[in-house]
Amino acid sequence: MSKILLTGSDGFIGSHLAEELVKQGYEVKAFVYYNSLNIWGWLDTLPPSIMNHVEVFQGDIRDPHGVKEAMKGCQAVFHLAALIAIPFSYHSPDAYVDTNVKGTLNVLQAARELELERVLVTSTSEVYGTAKYVPIDEKHPFQGQSPYSATKIGADRLAESFYRSFNLPVTIVRPFNTYGPRQSARAVIPTIITQLLSGKTEIKLGSLTPTRDFNYVKDTANGFIEIYKSDKTVGEEINIATQREISIGELAGELILQINPNAKIVCDEQRLRPEKSEVNRLLGSNEKIRELTNWEPKYTLTQGLSETIRFLENNLDRYKVDIYNL
Repeated sequence: MSKILLTGSDGFIGSHLAEELVKQGYEVKAFVYYNSLNIWGWLDTLPPSIMNHVEVFQGDIRDPHGVKEAMKGCQAVFHLAALIAIPFSYHSPDAYVDTNVKGTLNVLQAARELELERVLVTSTSEVYGTAKYVPIDEKHPFQGQSPYSATKIGADRLAESFYRSFNLPVTIVRPFNTYGPRQSARAVIPTIITQLLSGKTEIKLGSLTPTRDFNYVKDTANGFIEIYKSDKTVGEEINIATQREISIGELAGELILQINPNAKIVCDEQRLRPEKSEVNRLLGSNEKIRELTNWEPKYTLTQGLSETIRFLENNLDRYKVDIYNL
């Protein structure tokens, strides 16, 4: 089986993807963000039955030399490393350009020089901005409504340019809102659940009206793998979406009913995005991924939320519930 370099493997989606790749028999080289404590993020929580089959490489996606060194001996790269928090991108946009744009360029250059067989670049549904029509297919126009989404648009277009200019076998993988175990508190679902589990009766949220298309993380991970398995996906941009939407208010209401019906939602102004930056509606089309691959979502929102609640019940001490996480 192919040896796959997985950048961002220490993160939320990356750790699930590493786990699933190993289970399916692939060799995994996990690129993790260097630190002197040898902390490998969520990979540290995986059992030896998984980690015994993972080669860990510590580096920095912003360093082209380290990226190329990590990629040696691999047949493919799944590039997930990125800064992803939207509020923090208002605060530190330079870091997003360096990591998301330059980091992606480093991956593309190294893959070109080493003649990799496949390159999967991770995009985001945020590149579409507020839906101009639904369901949002891959032909929908792009709109940079935050510095984060602008850098992801730039990274996507760089990836496209390497396919068109150098025939690099690139696929742009575009998950809609992924959730599940190991997600950080900067995301809305763990934000709601951790507040409820800690006994809060006033759940602090931003805007309740935006809608999102939520993918359970195991479905997202399998989407990457099915896209990789298909030769039809080279040179394509492909959504991973459920083609169902729910508003943040409705989602919060459902979780409150499940965990603590006495809780209520209060608006926390620091969690509100600037008006022209808020993405009001995201509902993705999954027609293309179904046409080109064997992917099918296996988890309903109810099932995924149940798994997420169970994880957070056992890991609540990892979350700083009283602090707004950018």
